[in-house]
Order: sequence, then C-alpha cells, then structure tokens
Amino acid sequence: MPVVVATIRTKPGRRDHVLDAFRRHAPAVHAEPGCLLYAAHAGDDRVTVIENWADQASLDAHSAGPALEALGAEIAEALAAPLDIAVLQPVPAGEPGKDRLPNT
Repeated sequence: MPVVVATIRTKPGRRDHVLDAFRRHAPAVHAEPGCLLYAAHAGDDRVTVIENWADQASLDAHSAGPALEALGAEIAEALAAPLDIAVLQPVPAGEPGKDRLPNT
C-alpha cells in the first residue's frame, strides 16, 4: 500500500491559502476509491500531506484525477519551490502497531 509524503513549501504569507485549498478539496479526495488517508500537516513555511492508498492503481487514478488537478491549479501561485513528493512503502521495525501507519 503506497504512502505518499508531499511537502509544499509556501511563499511568505501564503501557507493559510494552501491550507484553505486543502480544506476545500480534501472531501473529494477522501471520496476517491482506495483513499485510506489524506491528511495535511502545517509548519511555518510548509504544508506536508501524508497519504495512504489501497494500491498503486488507486494512487495512479488520484494522481491523474480532477481533485488533484483543481487543487494544484489553486495553489500554484503560493508555491515557493517545486513540490517534493515521495512515494514510499512501509518498513516494519520495532513494536507492531507503532511501526507504520494504520492500513499499511
């Protein structure tokens, strides 16, 4: 089950614009088939989105889908740098249940 970590570096004063866009578009992403987790986290100059998808086909559909396209268009002017997107697989280690995201 792929896990995506997407870090969005924002221009000064634009972080809240990006967060508002995520709030508007998150329900559509949550409704996509295979979406297990789509959650934004914010720092001073960035928004990091953690995603978990049931399978690669679900992630591929999301990546080419209308919700992500609309979100990208809405936040494009707020970006301080290109998106940093990593598609990862869990590496179990340590205590079960504390060593990975749920559903991975």
